[in-house]
Amino acid sequence: MTSSTQEIKNMKLISHHDLNGYGNIGEGVAIHKTRDGRRIFYMAHVAAPKDITSVDVTDINNPKLIAQTDLDYPHLRSNSLSIVGDTMLVAYQSTDHNQPGTGVGVYDISNAEEPRRIGFWNAQGPQSKGCHCLWWVDGEYAHLSSGTPDSRPTNSKDDQFYVILDVKNPSNPVEAGRWHFPGTQEGDSAPPLARHPQFDAGHSLHNANVYPDRPDRAYCAWKDSGVVTLDISDKSNISMIANLNYAPPFPGFTHTVLPMFNREMLVVTQESVRQGGEDWPKLVWLMDNRVESNPIITSTLPMADTEDFFNRPGRYGAHNVYENQPGETSLINEDLVFGTFFNAGIRVFDIKNPFQPEEVAYFVPEIPEGADANGINDIHVDENGIMYVVDRIKGGMYILELNI
Repeated sequence: MTSSTQEIKNMKLISHHDLNGYGNIGEGVAIHKTRDGRRIFYMAHVAAPKDITSVDVTDINNPKLIAQTDLDYPHLRSNSLSIVGDTMLVAYQSTDHNQPGTGVGVYDISNAEEPRRIGFWNAQGPQSKGCHCLWWVDGEYAHLSSGTPDSRPTNSKDDQFYVILDVKNPSNPVEAGRWHFPGTQEGDSAPPLARHPQFDAGHSLHNANVYPDRPDRAYCAWKDSGVVTLDISDKSNISMIANLNYAPPFPGFTHTVLPMFNREMLVVTQESVRQGGEDWPKLVWLMDNRVESNPIITSTLPMADTEDFFNRPGRYGAHNVYENQPGETSLINEDLVFGTFFNAGIRVFDIKNPFQPEEVAYFVPEIPEGADANGINDIHVDENGIMYVVDRIKGGMYILELNI
């Protein structure tokens, strides 16, 4: 059954902005607090023509679009961004290999109305599509899923791996380290990896998160290679500590690994990439990480009614979770998981009991006019618990409050 009406439980919709008709937002969202006290929400677009949109959310009841920029080329997507101070990094990925404009852009956003590029790291190469995701929280090192000018994957689906970028000099970012899964690059002593027999998403890094709590660890989501924990204490000599993979027998496409440090847990998502549940199950896993060399699955988050959502237009299954983004405009919470599920909206789970997590709230918007489906894609939760939820198809930005 296709629902054309809003569905909501234990949340309040505060406001919505369609971003002037360009509501196709990726998985790069962040709040910047300006020197004059305003709060600006930045969003990267999942596809051309737009690059970055920024909205003044100082008054959450009345968000105002203040800037919207265009991509340099129609083959680019920005998709991912991070902000530290008055500097913003943006990931640029192309549709095909060896196209111009790929890499990481560095921007001065001290003037929110006119973001200004001040540096660029070039990732263009014969077998590179550039940077898909980036993570940057310490102002020094960015953690990328990217190809490079010299990368030579043995399979084109394995064309993005872990790259550490030194951005201490924002005008001249330089590579500080890299690591790829053994067997995925030409010249490896390990043989090429087996492909998933049904859903080959590639042995490619989706994202890598590094937190101030453990600056010597990278928590990596490696698509069809699963969960990877890396020791990055020596950035020029990275080593693997742990690898847990469930694909096969399950489908792969591990998307996000969120560590819960106080609870010694991992929250791991798999991205649904097929319509109508064709690649089901795409789940959110909870893992015990007390022995970091041996993470153990304890449970999965309960999923909404599959018969219902498989029969709605669009994708249904897990995508991303709010990643406890460090910073003054971010919430840190290890009892709740905020997850995005495409046509099933944003859903919140109580994980105090990691063996029996419970869904406690959800919001599924009305399908936007002119869109085929909902595609709720990413979420930021600010220090006050306000949720900023974005759609990848057309819906734009929704601002919500949790009532539990």
